[in-house]
Amino acid sequence: MTRSRLVPYLQATFAVLLWGASFVATKVALRYLAPDALVWLRFGMGLALLGLTMLARRQFELPGRNDLAYFALLGLIGITFHQWLQSNGLVTAQATTGSWIVATSPIFIALLGWLALKEKLSAFQILGIGVAVLGVLLVVSRGDLRALVGGRAATTGDFLMMVSAPNWAVFSILSRRGLKQHPAARMMFYVMAFGWGFTTLLFLLNPQFAAMRQMPWDGWIGVIFLGVFCSGLAYIFWYDALKSIPASQVGVFLYIEPLVTVAVAWAVLGERLTWASLIGGAVTLTGIWMVNRLKPAPRDEKVEGAV
Repeated sequence: MTRSRLVPYLQATFAVLLWGASFVATKVALRYLAPDALVWLRFGMGLALLGLTMLARRQFELPGRNDLAYFALLGLIGITFHQWLQSNGLVTAQATTGSWIVATSPIFIALLGWLALKEKLSAFQILGIGVAVLGVLLVVSRGDLRALVGGRAATTGDFLMMVSAPNWAVFSILSRRGLKQHPAARMMFYVMAFGWGFTTLLFLLNPQFAAMRQMPWDGWIGVIFLGVFCSGLAYIFWYDALKSIPASQVGVFLYIEPLVTVAVAWAVLGERLTWASLIGGAVTLTGIWMVNRLKPAPRDEKVEGAV
């Protein structure tokens, strides 16, 4: 493989590595900041970097009037609400648990495609959905499925993360129309702009400027990593890579994300590597592979990897 052909694969790998580590960085930053303040800082940084990149590449264009409501809806669902779920969820959920749950978003995308778009599901794919659900239940219950009765095993954060996976699926399905009409990076800039605007309203209810001034260096490292790298560079590299990587190969990169979270959470947060997490995660990835194996998504619909 020549250097020019290798670059997109390195970009996609780098983006997924960053998104995998984002769950851990969020846990670190949440030690010092409320979720709304963290999301506001993170996407303010990411939005600025995306905007500067588009200006440097001379790709900036004002959206059409007919697109404003559409971008606002996507921003509300995919940025404001999605990140509210994840940031509040990670207050009590483990980073590894949250990552395994969020990894099931392609399952919900397939289900929504079947329900709303009349896309067909084979018996093998339906079996894969069941396998993925079993894997998530193993992770959330810490290997004791009986403990799920009455919610004794799962935390409030686990349930919030469970909502974030189908919410991202809704965002992905709604994004399909726009991705056929607009360059992905430019569309994501406006979606993020609206989402950050809505998040600003939540942030102003509890600004936390004092907490920001007093936040120690590890908290700021977490925030800057999330804003500059996860919400800025990762999006840029991901969408650049998708221009060159065949759609049938894109899903392979997304399988790496929860594995990165497991490794980084163990190294940084000291989260234990339990058999339930490893086996449940393996079962989850197997189910996702079964669903995606027969029907890879077109390249212009691949927004599932973002977090």
